Amino acid sequence: LGEVTKYLVYNTRKRQEGGDSAANYFNCTEVVAGVQDTRFQALMPDPLHWLGVTKIHNFISMSDMKYNAIVNTGIEIVNRIEIPKELVPTDAQVEITAKVFHGYNAGKSYQGIDEAELNETKGREYGYDKSDEKKNIIKD
Repeated sequence: LGEVTKYLVYNTRKRQEGGDSAANYFNCTEVVAGVQDTRFQALMPDPLHWLGVTKIHNFISMSDMKYNAIVNTGIEIVNRIEIPKELVPTDAQVEITAKVFHGYNAGKSYQGIDEAELNETKGREYGYDKSDEKKNIIKD
């Protein structure tokens, strides 16, 4: 998406009505960028083939799109390394819950995320007051 767009998405997530939530995680990206994901993973394996890669022993990525793009071009992935739950910070629960619910692979420790858990997962409150927006407007 680009760094500026990412910051706009993060800002939208934190300031939306009801705060940051797993249920609205991908909606915020679509509101800001017009699409949920701008990456074109089908081309991603090309440099791997150019480098002569035929097998990846330890694949460290949650992305089902990356995984599928690689294996669909004939590169073997031996192990998908899962993210240990204790290494995922509390502030990342919104993102990881939304991604796993929508098909990302985070390993056995994150299996079984259902719609109820998706709707219950919320980020921390920032105490954002919309009336403060008017105070921070720069006038020429």
